[in-house]
Amino acid sequence: MTEIRGTRAHLDKDPHEVASMFDAVARRYDITNTVLSGGQDKLWRRASRKLLAPAAGERILDLAAGTGVSTVELTKSGAWCLATDFSMGMLQAGRHRGVPMVAGDALHLPFADASFDGALISFGLRNLVDTKAGLAEIRRVVKPGGRLVVCEFSTPVIKPFRTLYMEYLMKALPKVAVRVSSNPDAYVYLAESIRAWPDQAALAEIMTSAGWTDVTWKNQTGGIVALHKGIAG
Repeated sequence: MTEIRGTRAHLDKDPHEVASMFDAVARRYDITNTVLSGGQDKLWRRASRKLLAPAAGERILDLAAGTGVSTVELTKSGAWCLATDFSMGMLQAGRHRGVPMVAGDALHLPFADASFDGALISFGLRNLVDTKAGLAEIRRVVKPGGRLVVCEFSTPVIKPFRTLYMEYLMKALPKVAVRVSSNPDAYVYLAESIRAWPDQAALAEIMTSAGWTDVTWKNQTGGIVALHKGIAG
């Protein structure tokens, strides 16, 4: 795959820019995430699987799955899990994982209504041009009573820690990305998009307005990440 260095999206989240950006980071995406998170990404994936609680025989959609590393985690449950992403570069980089993969736009999923028992979207909802519409589209393809877990960056709950974290995002993270990422400019967008993202309570309200009920959340790593769970109404 040809690397497209210097490719980044902006906060208007043009889908073509976002897809191109992820194509450009695909080759070293997983190792970069592990380095930048200090290895916490593995714990967040495990916690997401436990909260979604997929069961053997269920059909689970892993949306914005990237290279499928989160899909592999979900399959530990015995459920049938499908990785879907609109970055062909990411899917190609994850072909070796041996999980089923389908290219698809989160705002126009290529699945029939009520096709899945549950869904997970990890660090992808933040990149959609329309958050509520994306959540409603996921709701369409999940059976009534099915579950959704959103694993996403959020707002640290302790103020001094929050201040330190924001300093890391805007100053240290891009510098580290230069050393490990195949497309460091993408991580400037990462920092900007996290700063602009709704906090835990605000995201819960958006999920509810999109048709998800009983919405709750669990903070991870002091609120750097939050896991939101909803039931398809």
